[in-house]
Amino acid sequence: MPASVIMPALELAQETGKVLRWLKAPGDTVRKGEPIVEIETDKVTVEIEAPASGVLQDVTARAGDVVPVGKTIALILAPGEAAAAPSPPAAAATIKASPLARKIAEQHGVDLARVKTASGRIEKADVLAHVESRTESVAPAADGTAARLSAASPKARRLAQERGVDVRALRGSGPSGAVLAADVGVALSRADAPGVGTVWRIMAERMTASWTTAPHFYLVREVNVSRLVSWRERASKQTGARLTYTDLLVKLVAAALSAHPRVNASWKDGAIALNADVNIGLAVAIDDGLVVPVIHRADTLSLVELAARREDVVGRAQAGKLRPADIQGGGFTLSNLGMYGVDAFNAIVNPPQAAILAVGRIADRVVALNGQPAVQPTMVLTLSCDHRALDGARGARFLGALAELIEEPLALLV
Repeated sequence: MPASVIMPALELAQETGKVLRWLKAPGDTVRKGEPIVEIETDKVTVEIEAPASGVLQDVTARAGDVVPVGKTIALILAPGEAAAAPSPPAAAATIKASPLARKIAEQHGVDLARVKTASGRIEKADVLAHVESRTESVAPAADGTAARLSAASPKARRLAQERGVDVRALRGSGPSGAVLAADVGVALSRADAPGVGTVWRIMAERMTASWTTAPHFYLVREVNVSRLVSWRERASKQTGARLTYTDLLVKLVAAALSAHPRVNASWKDGAIALNADVNIGLAVAIDDGLVVPVIHRADTLSLVELAARREDVVGRAQAGKLRPADIQGGGFTLSNLGMYGVDAFNAIVNPPQAAILAVGRIADRVVALNGQPAVQPTMVLTLSCDHRALDGARGARFLGALAELIEEPLALLV
């Protein structure tokens, strides 16, 4: 039976992926696990491996095509095997949809078979969401020359009209190249400078989308890190591992997230979605931009295991060798710029996550100790929050719990 090569879902909110280039041509023999196609996601460019050994055939997506997640883009056949004939599409009558959903679909020319629904029955909201992101028809220009009217969601058209942007000139990131509101924001902020690579461009697009759609607020806390410094020194000697402050912070953040699950959440489809696992992303600067590899189930790992995992994913991120699994499932992000001498900064939330923690450098500062001024090593933490998924009180309780763990790490053992 042929093995399907599909457009993978590499993150929570991903709907499409772009084929950058095929590493193998139709008719080539491939081995299971061998990279065969390079895909551009919202976070990074990754190589997709062959799901089986055989001959690559029926490549339906060319370089530059934007493909919906889950769609088959090629088949891998055993030698001498023929591809199965495609099955006919399901009849519209067999699709479960409310009368109002069918009426709206008919008005907008929507194929109900293409509408996604989480309930098993298509409702009005599902059709409207599809209309919001679908591609519209091509129309000839008034002067007779061929001109494509870029697909655009109503929100994107409204924003473009307000800001004086021609949507026909924009490159859409939605399904089938549809222009979304985030694309309009990118057009307003992006300068097509020479030397800007794919990763940098995607980083710019995602951060612009987050900044223009997520209502940010910030919580700041300065913490005494005397015991954190002692813990790192003692743990490094006991384990022999190359422990960094980032490793310790991941351990403590994971513990705080376990106690405050509402911070380990996402805003998706107008609702708050809690993440089942504590998966922490690390913002890593590379020459081409910023990537966020993920340490999965960080709350279950020891310090030594965290250090090994961090060293592995950061090293491969810097070498451009991240795998799809390395960037999937992040529920919270940690961004540490302390090694660059930064005292404090406000990070932009990594969508669709609810929050990101910005960590400044450790520095000796004058603080009150037992009612007297004293010089102590401190660190400034800034929690950036998406107000749609997280309110100030919950964010403050999480940050307070984290601060207490940093100031007294042995509390983890209690």
